[in-house]
Amino acid sequence: MLSDILGYQLLYYTVKGYFAMKKYIELSKNDSELRYRRLFETSQTGILILDGKTGFIKDVNPFLMEMLNYSREEFINKSLWEMGAFIDTKNCQNAFKELRENKYIRYGDLPLKKKDGSLIQVEFISNEYLVGEKAEIQCNIHDITARKHANKKILYQAGLLDSVNDAIVAMDPQHILTAWNKAAEFLYGWKENEVIGLNGLDLLHTKWPKNQSKQMKRTIARTGRWRGEANQICKDGRRIDVEISSFVHKDVNGEIVGYSSINRDITEQKQSREDLEQVVSQLSNLYNNLPQAIFSIDIVHNKMLQVSQAHEGIFGYPSEEFFKNPNLWHDIIIPEDKARVTEEIATLQTVKFLKQEFRIIRPDGNLRWIESTMKPTIDEKGKLIRVDGIALDITDRKLSEQTIQRHIKYLTAINSIDRFIAGNFDLTLNLSEILRHAIIDLGVDAADILLLDSNLNILECAADRGFRSKVIQNTHLTLGESYAGQVALKRQIIEILNLQNEPVDNVFSVQLAEDNFSCYWGVPLIAKGKVNGVLEVFNRSSLKPDADWYDFLNTLAFQAAIAIENANLFNSMQRSNLEISMAYDATIEGWSHALDLRDKETEGHSQRVTEMTVKLAEKFGFSKKELVQIRWGALLHDIGKMGIPDQILLKPGPLTDDEWIMMKKHPAFAYDLLSPIKYLHKALDIPYSHHEKWDGSGYPLGLSGLQIPMVARIFAVVDVWDALSSDSPYRPAWPKEQVFDYLLASSGTHFDPQVLEEFLKIYSPG
Repeated sequence: MLSDILGYQLLYYTVKGYFAMKKYIELSKNDSELRYRRLFETSQTGILILDGKTGFIKDVNPFLMEMLNYSREEFINKSLWEMGAFIDTKNCQNAFKELRENKYIRYGDLPLKKKDGSLIQVEFISNEYLVGEKAEIQCNIHDITARKHANKKILYQAGLLDSVNDAIVAMDPQHILTAWNKAAEFLYGWKENEVIGLNGLDLLHTKWPKNQSKQMKRTIARTGRWRGEANQICKDGRRIDVEISSFVHKDVNGEIVGYSSINRDITEQKQSREDLEQVVSQLSNLYNNLPQAIFSIDIVHNKMLQVSQAHEGIFGYPSEEFFKNPNLWHDIIIPEDKARVTEEIATLQTVKFLKQEFRIIRPDGNLRWIESTMKPTIDEKGKLIRVDGIALDITDRKLSEQTIQRHIKYLTAINSIDRFIAGNFDLTLNLSEILRHAIIDLGVDAADILLLDSNLNILECAADRGFRSKVIQNTHLTLGESYAGQVALKRQIIEILNLQNEPVDNVFSVQLAEDNFSCYWGVPLIAKGKVNGVLEVFNRSSLKPDADWYDFLNTLAFQAAIAIENANLFNSMQRSNLEISMAYDATIEGWSHALDLRDKETEGHSQRVTEMTVKLAEKFGFSKKELVQIRWGALLHDIGKMGIPDQILLKPGPLTDDEWIMMKKHPAFAYDLLSPIKYLHKALDIPYSHHEKWDGSGYPLGLSGLQIPMVARIFAVVDVWDALSSDSPYRPAWPKEQVFDYLLASSGTHFDPQVLEEFLKIYSPG
């Protein structure tokens, strides 16, 4: 009886457990399907579900419909080759067959056509799997258009570094090589792919002059940079003498993140310096006729033996003052350099030559860079008894080197930010990386980025660095409120160089009470005509930025705006061609400005001729797309002069026949420089042909008449007009009537008569 009862109970619970388990399985299945549907509907990757046999589309997620602008009905129950988005139908059918055979297919770079006809580049991955006993295919589609544009920009900027004439080498904290430009390949013989990842110290077997290694380490520890000479080995076994300008790179925490150096072969220069030792004793009768300041010091009696007249021009003091006070040159060295100079002079006892660079303050208050080369004389007891030397004013060279170093630093930073943003879609991390470079490369104490909520018109802090308190993180500003609100509202930069002189801003004062800032800059973050936020930078001491500083600040703001825009439109819109064009334009205008400075052109010449050329070209029916290329060509019309030596380009007097031959090569230099740059191909006509003449007497090819590209004929008129009607360092401007007379007289010889006629319609006063 008991066993029967137990048997019934066991049967009851077994049946009950079966139905409970069945219900649990059904609920779990429903839950899994619901979660899959949610992932399918919310995925930021385009997804297609195909019937495994027919290839017909069974399902499509919203993201892909938005990406290609097709409705669901335009997808469902169609094969891929019936869809307008897949351009090559035959290849599409072949790919489906391959997928059925291999169960997988991938295209890393596939063009798709949107409904409006525009093309995007995508990564296309398909897998076949079983749902029950039925085969289904899932296609994942990623939009990589923005990534491809970013990669092109990165390659372009890397190319700029390779155009530098000096070897640029970079290493990580363990001295592993991370960068090696074309000039380094030429100098040392190793290709980039042969050295990246190797230890740079082991590769080059660097030898330092006696006592210089310790001095270099002390200098780098104190200043973060060093400049000196070393002996290194090349791939072919040759040892060369190299002038090295080294820089230490640190993060915001002061940790070393790498080293870089600009290396220049000075083997011949060093040999020349050694030869100078024998020549110096024979130059006493030439002291007063040389532009260099030449001197001799009796160390034993601390008196000046000889001082050339050039001292007054370089140091600002008459030569007699140096006889009265042999330490005068040392007394006027700025305090920041004096300790280093004193330390280096102490090595005269053990070196053959001592080369120094330092800064002085002249009596007129001007700061100048001096390069001093000294030769010690040691007596038979090994005691230093005399020093002979030469001093040069190298201020112009140092300013040029500093400008190049700053440009390299800014280009490197921009390249680093672009790489970081290209490989990361986290907006907070991207903005934090931009702020990191803002503080390091702009040399400021703090920075933040405020994002604009376009629905509420509220600015809120999205990222910050360098602030003493966290109050800034709670920022909530309406448009027009405080400095940042004004920047966003007016869409203009606000610059305050002395906050103490400004009226009290209650919001600003409360937020930054603990920081005691002295300077402020606010820049609107604008992309595609839309204000996305504000970049703010602060400094606690006075700061006087130059034009390059402002350019880099604006570039950072531009990158931040793009990062925000990309985050807002992640994988749904391709980056605007206008933004890339702006970046090209800014770069080209920078080149143009640099050319004007080097060539000592009349201020604004490039901008004026560019605007006039574009305006005149419009009259001849050029399209807007063509006008962009015309504008770039006009801005870069004299870029070939980069290849002309300074002694010819900047010569104040007439050129010799040989010098003219060299000068006339600058259009060919322009062609060689610009032709490898694909996006400037259509801009080449002006730099290459603007010196051709209608009658065939021009250069470089001697083209005539209609053989000369139309845009070059247009630019030739504008260029001559501006050159003659503007003041220049070499002659005053001509009267306008005289310029018009000259142009008319040159019609049919120098200028295309039709172009000149149209030009006169626009600019002639009559």
